[in-house]
Amino acid sequence: MKKAKTSIVFLAVLLFITAKSTFCQQKSGDSTTFMNPVIPGFYPDPSIIRVGDDYYLVNSSFEWFPGVPLHHSKDLVNWESAGYILTRPSQLMMDEKVKPSEGIWAPTIRYHNGTYYVITTCQSCGGNFFVTATDPSGPWSDPIFIQDAPGIDPEIYFDDDGKTYYVGCSQGKWGPPRRWPWEDRIYIQEIDLKNGRLSGEKHYLTSGHATNARWAEGPHIFKRNGKYILLIGEGGTWEQHSVTAHISDSITGPFVPLHTNPVLTHRHLGNEVDITTIGHTDLVETQNGEWWAVMLGVRPVEGNFRNLGRETFLTPVKWEGTTPVFNPGVGRVLMSDRRPDLPWSPFPEAEATDEFNDTLLQLQWNFLRTPVEKWYSLTENPGWLTINLRPENTREIANPSLIARRQQHHKCSVFTKLKFNPESINEVAGLVAFQNDRYHYRLELTKGQSGNVINLWKVGSADRNIPSETLVESVPYIDNEVVLGLKACNMDYEFFYGKDSLSMVRVANVQDGRLLTSNMAGGFIGTFIGMYASSNGTVSRNKAYFDWFTYEPE
Repeated sequence: MKKAKTSIVFLAVLLFITAKSTFCQQKSGDSTTFMNPVIPGFYPDPSIIRVGDDYYLVNSSFEWFPGVPLHHSKDLVNWESAGYILTRPSQLMMDEKVKPSEGIWAPTIRYHNGTYYVITTCQSCGGNFFVTATDPSGPWSDPIFIQDAPGIDPEIYFDDDGKTYYVGCSQGKWGPPRRWPWEDRIYIQEIDLKNGRLSGEKHYLTSGHATNARWAEGPHIFKRNGKYILLIGEGGTWEQHSVTAHISDSITGPFVPLHTNPVLTHRHLGNEVDITTIGHTDLVETQNGEWWAVMLGVRPVEGNFRNLGRETFLTPVKWEGTTPVFNPGVGRVLMSDRRPDLPWSPFPEAEATDEFNDTLLQLQWNFLRTPVEKWYSLTENPGWLTINLRPENTREIANPSLIARRQQHHKCSVFTKLKFNPESINEVAGLVAFQNDRYHYRLELTKGQSGNVINLWKVGSADRNIPSETLVESVPYIDNEVVLGLKACNMDYEFFYGKDSLSMVRVANVQDGRLLTSNMAGGFIGTFIGMYASSNGTVSRNKAYFDWFTYEPE
């Protein structure tokens, strides 16, 4: 009964969207091409492997939990969510010490002798560590932390002589003083994977391709024609980002920069190009002998604003001797390019609406930092997502009662149905568009002076150092059931409410989506949109109930 009813409600929502919308559809590729990004939304720092005919890719997740999203593909273009690597507090404990844009950075996935390895950095919660599994779907082990491994962006490299190496970025924490501002050293050291212990000497590999190269990071080593090729990111993770290549006869160096450096970048194209920030690249060879690269990039809109975060892109690579040539004849990452020579293998399209009929949350849902207590349920009231009101709120560095998903499209519509009976002005529940604790929008049902009200709050200002919260609009609302929604069109966000999907009313004027960009908010995160409840510093036993949640790209 619920499914039929929800389908009718969702149809009404779609009719509302269609009637109000002037958004453009993005064209998909034809039978010979694909569209970038292959994984849209906040999926930065990709690392990839092939095992047989299967491809697996991991990304950074920063302060969001579960940690390290895992995707699976058969053709490098169509990807399905395959879960997460770090799903338990014993694997990843992020509390209030983990500030916005800290947490999990730059994982690398590798496979060796029947075992999968993911190695990564957790800022503010222990440093560099790795986990293992014999099946990528898990379970993954508890972490093995690596002592005396300063810095970030680790990789495990298995050499063909049987030795295993840890490769990392010093981030200024190892070696002599920096010779120029933001000089970072890539280093290598042998590692025993049974206990995570490093042994022998740390060897300096490179600080980048030039004497003033900044932020050398994200190292990956490959072997070609008896030579070791080291790929790194340089220039920082925004517009000056690039990929450089370095060559050596020995795994421990010295590594010499290739004359073609940078081997891939978009920084010379300016900020008006369709893709910026290209860098942090990993390579994979297909079963047909082709080479492809995955990397992070950004699709800026309306003057280089970026609210989706850094996304995963794909481009072909050809080796000319020991030189990797990215997108031969083109030299850059394209929005549309030829498909890999692999059987076309699409996955079933994800449902736009989550009706909360399962006993476990679907894979798109995330928490802000690690939940240490169970404050939500899908079984307490079957067919509804129940969220407990807790003192924590979205303006704090905490784990609030927030369940959210990535915004993956510049143009999209989001609606959810809420049932909630606020008992005080401190108790709120609703819909949140979230960048971080100082930059977000909240559309809340709460108790007013003379009955329930719908409030739209704007959190954020032009000065990141000055917290700011503004009540944009407050409207009376007599019921305790409401459909809440938002529509995003590039940097324009509109918020809606209504008793049902046929009576939606816009709250206030169009809101400025630049508030949700890293340009204004800082950091490295993309926008998340989700469901939220809070008692704002007070103890409460109240609960909010969400009937369904719809995310629809336009």
